[in-house]
Amino acid sequence: MTIALYPGSFDPITHGHLDIIKRASSLFDELIIGVYDRPDKRLLFHTKERVEMVQQAVAHLSNVQVRPYSELTIDLAKKVGAQVMVRGLRMSSDFDREFEMAMMNKKLAPDLELVCFMASLQYQFLSSGLLKEVAQLGGCLENMVADHVATALRNKFGTRVSQA
Repeated sequence: MTIALYPGSFDPITHGHLDIIKRASSLFDELIIGVYDRPDKRLLFHTKERVEMVQQAVAHLSNVQVRPYSELTIDLAKKVGAQVMVRGLRMSSDFDREFEMAMMNKKLAPDLELVCFMASLQYQFLSSGLLKEVAQLGGCLENMVADHVATALRNKFGTRVSQA
């Protein structure tokens, strides 16, 4: 049985993240979404909110679990028995950062394999940071996030975030 771990901050989860999750869940027996509790960036949503949004988004995928974590990602991988770490790549700048992290993870956990998924064309531009800026200014989020995420963004910013 192959267990994969897809770690990230998911602040918030986007359709780009979900695309990677769906594709990875079809390849691995079990996929664990690790929602990182302490990234070195300002978060809009608390960990509990991010976990709940991800859980709601993946509820239809029977082999996907969601759990928060605050330790090294490789320590979570060991704890859950993951043999594979899943990451998504949108552009060359993602590759540079992912390559650096992959080399460090390989040094710390030589048996943990990395599988990178190229973002689907319609999500190449999509990032949580850009998404939050659009939401804050009341822009349309159609085809970028699930309805429950658009609602959460609208509630956070007190704006009218459009889905269509």
